[in-house]
Amino acid sequence: MFHALADSTRRDIVALVLQGEHSVSDLARRYPMSFAAVQKHVAVLERAGLVSKHRQGREQRVRGEAGTVREAHRLLDQIEAVWRGRLGRIEDLVTSPRSPDTKGDSS
Repeated sequence: MFHALADSTRRDIVALVLQGEHSVSDLARRYPMSFAAVQKHVAVLERAGLVSKHRQGREQRVRGEAGTVREAHRLLDQIEAVWRGRLGRIEDLVTSPRSPDTKGDSS
């Protein structure tokens, strides 16, 4: 899923089809690349479960899969929480007053 979202064109396609269904032809007209290249991007997104395709007449229609996008969001929130906790602990260590060094103390 994250590999599929790593590409800016694929992220843009997901954003578009979450707003409403588009044909692959409509999507291809939006980008400075071949129809086949856009088809490949859509295929990567489909394998990741981020979009689904269906045929309507001669067109292949693409729609966003909001549930998968929500799952990606949930996973990123969890990762962010872990890192915020780690950064908070680092900040506490850096900003806490140091205890006096007792090495070599004759007391």
